Amino acid sequence: MQTEASVPCRLTEAARRALVTALGTDKVLESPGEPYDRDSSSYSAEPELVVLPESAEEVQTVMRLANEHRFPVIPRGGGTGTSGGCIALGGGVILSLERMNRMLRIDRENLVAEVEPGVITLDLRNAAAAEGLFYPPDPAGMDASTIGGNVATNAGGPACVKYGVTRDYVLGVEAVTPTGEHIRAGVQTRKGVVGYDMAHLLCGSEGTLGIITKLTLKLIPMPAATVGLAAVFPSMADAMRAVTAILTSGHLPSALEFLDHKCLSLVGDDLPFRVPGATASLLIVELDGVASQIAEEIGAVEAICTAMGATHLMPGGTSEERERIWSVRRQTSTRIRAHAPITISEDIAVPIGRIAPFIELVPAFEEAYGLDIFCFGHAGDGNIHLIVTAPERSEIHRVDEGIRAIVRQVLDMGGTLSGEHGIGEAKKHLLPMELSGESIRLQRGIRQVFDPNNVLNPGKVFG
Repeated sequence: MQTEASVPCRLTEAARRALVTALGTDKVLESPGEPYDRDSSSYSAEPELVVLPESAEEVQTVMRLANEHRFPVIPRGGGTGTSGGCIALGGGVILSLERMNRMLRIDRENLVAEVEPGVITLDLRNAAAAEGLFYPPDPAGMDASTIGGNVATNAGGPACVKYGVTRDYVLGVEAVTPTGEHIRAGVQTRKGVVGYDMAHLLCGSEGTLGIITKLTLKLIPMPAATVGLAAVFPSMADAMRAVTAILTSGHLPSALEFLDHKCLSLVGDDLPFRVPGATASLLIVELDGVASQIAEEIGAVEAICTAMGATHLMPGGTSEERERIWSVRRQTSTRIRAHAPITISEDIAVPIGRIAPFIELVPAFEEAYGLDIFCFGHAGDGNIHLIVTAPERSEIHRVDEGIRAIVRQVLDMGGTLSGEHGIGEAKKHLLPMELSGESIRLQRGIRQVFDPNNVLNPGKVFG
C-alpha cells in the first residue's frame, strides 16, 4: 500500500518550468485539449500538460522530474483503449509516445522487427508484408492503435485463435522505469531463460510498471493465401455447435468471429441477403495457408456449417469478398454506440463450450436490469464483446448492477472479466471479484518495487 507521502501531487509551476526547460517548448503542450483528454472509453479528463518525447533519454528526463516534483505521468499510445487507462483522471502529465514512431528494422534473415512504441500497428504489418513476412496480431482499430499500446495491454484480435496475442510476438523490450532508469529485457532469439521474464511482465502491465521505448518483435512467413466465409445460423446455439465441429474436425481458422441477432438487427442490411428469423446469428470464418490446401479446407468448413443448420453462406475467396464480410463486423461497435445514449463495453471471456450457454442467459440479465445487450466477438477463443446499453443516463446504476451480475456468471463458468481490453480505470472495481486478496497484495507489491513514489499512471488497475 502506498504511504500518504508517496501520493503524487498536481503539477506545480516549478515542475512545469522544469519540463519546458528540459524538453523545449516544441515538445510540451500547455493547453492540450483533444485528443489527449480521452480514449475510446466513456472517461474524459483534461491533463495539466502533455509532453512529446522523441527519445528514451527524454522519457527518462520526464520520469526523473516526476519523482523530484512528485507529479503523475500517464503514458499514452494511440488513445484507442476502451478502459480509460491513458486518461489523466487525477491531473498530471500525459506522456504521448506519438513522436517515437520509427520503424527501425525489418530483418528478413532473422524474422524480427525492431520498432519504437509509437509505430501504428497496421504500418508494421504492411512493412512486414513488403518483405514477405507477417505480423499476426490484429486488434480492432489497428490503423490507429500503436505497437507500444498493444504491448502495454497485451492486445488480441480475431487472429489470436490461430496465432496468439501480442505477448506471443514480444521478444525484447527496452523501457524506462517509473524512477527514470533505462532497462533492457528479453532477447532477440526465439528462446531465452536468463533471469525472470521481465519483458512479458511489462507486456500487459497497462503503463504501470514502465514506459516502453523500443521493441523487438517476432515475425513469421506470410501465409500464401487466405479464404473466408460468412454463415448465417438460426440461433447462436447452432453457430456455436458449428464452431465446436470446425475445431474438433482438425481445422484451425485464422479468424472465427460471431455476431448475435441484436448486432445483425443493426448491420444485417449490409449483407447481400436477407437474414430471416428473430434469433439469427452470423459466423465469420477465415483460413490461411497453402492455396490448394485451404481451397479444399474451406469446402469442408462450408459442409460443416450446412450440416449444423446454416441457412445462408457467403464466400470470401477474393480480397473484395473478404472485405465485404469484414466491413459488416467492423461496423458493429459504431452502430451500437449510435443506438443508445449509454454504452459500456465489456470483453469477458468464457471457455469455448460456454459461449452459447452464456449468451442464452443474456435475455434474463436484460430483463432483470432493464438493459439492452449486444454480443459479438471471437468464437475461436471464447472472448465475447458485450456492449451493455441503456436508454437513459439516469439508469447508469442499473448498468453497473447488471455488469456485476454478468461478471459473477462469467466467473462461475470458469471465465475472466477481461479477455483483451485490460483493467485500466473502467474495470478496477471488479478486480476483487476475480483475484484473491493475496494475489492483489502481491501485485501491488511488485508495482511498488517498480514505482516507490507512485508517479506512473497512479490509480489505474489496482486503484
